[in-house]
Amino acid sequence: MNSFKAYLIEGSADAVRSGFTTLDSSQLDPGDVVVRISHASVNYKDALAATGKGKIIRRFPCVGGIDAVGVVESSQSPRFKAGDEVIVHSHGFGVAQHGGYAQRTRVPADWVNHVPHGLSSLDAITIGVAGYTAALAVDLMELNGTSPARGKVLVNGATGGVASISIDILAQRGYEVVAVTGKPAQAQYLKDLGAKEVIASADLPAATRPLEKALWAAAVDSLGGEPLAALTRTMHKDGVIASIGNAAGFELTTTVLPFILRGLRLIGVNSDNEPALREHVWRRLATDLRPRHLDSIRQVRSFAELPQVIDDVIEGRIRGRNVIALDE
Repeated sequence: MNSFKAYLIEGSADAVRSGFTTLDSSQLDPGDVVVRISHASVNYKDALAATGKGKIIRRFPCVGGIDAVGVVESSQSPRFKAGDEVIVHSHGFGVAQHGGYAQRTRVPADWVNHVPHGLSSLDAITIGVAGYTAALAVDLMELNGTSPARGKVLVNGATGGVASISIDILAQRGYEVVAVTGKPAQAQYLKDLGAKEVIASADLPAATRPLEKALWAAAVDSLGGEPLAALTRTMHKDGVIASIGNAAGFELTTTVLPFILRGLRLIGVNSDNEPALREHVWRRLATDLRPRHLDSIRQVRSFAELPQVIDDVIEGRIRGRNVIALDE
């Protein structure tokens, strides 16, 4: 098939418009691997990009979608061959190069991983870049001393994609997970994923002094801004925070006291990794870090529903992972 359907983001950083169009193979970007895409997902970053509510896109026009799964059609890389099931994500995918909201893509080989043995393609895209980020966060936290014996782990923004999978992974590894959410009606969903306790964001203790009562041994923070600043004040000695998002803001105003008096470790988590680390994290996602509740976390929608899903993400009407079926 030479022509294929795509969801294209056009305009400029100041005036974005998005919609369905038809592209052909001559419009594919440079790369080593051509992939026939079956599924993509809708991340918060995707919704910001498609609506222009965040200055995400680095070139126009650009097909959106920062992760996708499918089958290799052709490859100039010895690592991949026609027929391989693969997942594509991170680096410039869906931001500076055509992304996952198209039925075909061509990308550099370093942006591609085989779907690991033990995961289906649908499982892999349910995990996607969000689950990869969650697994990388857990991997880095444990390298920095986090363990179930050290105490409770807080996960905020708990119904989001990265946070939902973080809860699932942490719970299956024996951590006592406390889910913090602005959607208390979703408490049962979070408990089903493995959270031992669910706290409404508004009910968190105030944190205004440089050091407050130590509550958490570790935390996965997808909010940034003031919630992250408050977390720094309430961590145990040698606590670890994995910073994975900025839904509440990208400014961080705090003091050095938690770092020098309690030995706090604030770890930034970035998914633009080299092939060896990507392979390591995906291997763990198929084995000891495999989420147990992917069926509960995902909702599969048609390609035609993508604009509605984007609106739902912007308005906070979603939970977990929204997967788009492109192969209609």
